[in-house]
Amino acid sequence: MNRSEATARARPLMECGVSAITHTGEEESGDLYLIKGLKAGVLLAVVDGAGHGSEAAAAARIAIATLEADPEGDVVTLMRRCHEELKATRGVVMSLASFNGRENTMTWVGVGNIEGVVLRNAKPNAEGLLMRAGVLGYRLPALQAQVTTVSPDDVLILATDGIRCDFAELRGTEPAEAPEQLAERIAANHAKGTDDGLVLVARYLGGMKA
Repeated sequence: MNRSEATARARPLMECGVSAITHTGEEESGDLYLIKGLKAGVLLAVVDGAGHGSEAAAAARIAIATLEADPEGDVVTLMRRCHEELKATRGVVMSLASFNGRENTMTWVGVGNIEGVVLRNAKPNAEGLLMRAGVLGYRLPALQAQVTTVSPDDVLILATDGIRCDFAELRGTEPAEAPEQLAERIAANHAKGTDDGLVLVARYLGGMKA
């Protein structure tokens, strides 16, 4: 392997930024996230424990730990596994996005009211995540993952319901804007102020070498 090939293999698949808000009066947030490397890509998750406070946070941590333990499955299997582990809790809503850097695809699925949008670098319109009504640990809906191709500088945004959904109508978002900066801007401008809130922004940088 020459130096250029080694550099291409080592190049990060994406860059991410997160901004989180804890509900006033609470010591911990029930909104958590996961960024986990996979053999062929990256798994992203945003989890919102039902309600807020310590019980919401405990449920969210169980979901994150379940994903951490075995993240390589397909997103529907991961959702079902979390549902089983959460049955003794108040439950969570969750969105998952699994990026495959070899195929330049993203597979995503959502249960509950965590908004997900992809801002295409080459197109003016945003593509939204189809969310299924339900609560993991309580009522699991029929699940069907969406698969979409991704290109360099496409941006994925996942946000919990503590963030107003009008963030999806973003204007003035440039490919050069850092994910951390965009996440903080969304949280500052679109937070409801009545619940925990979390925004995860991920920019796809390009595929992996086979």
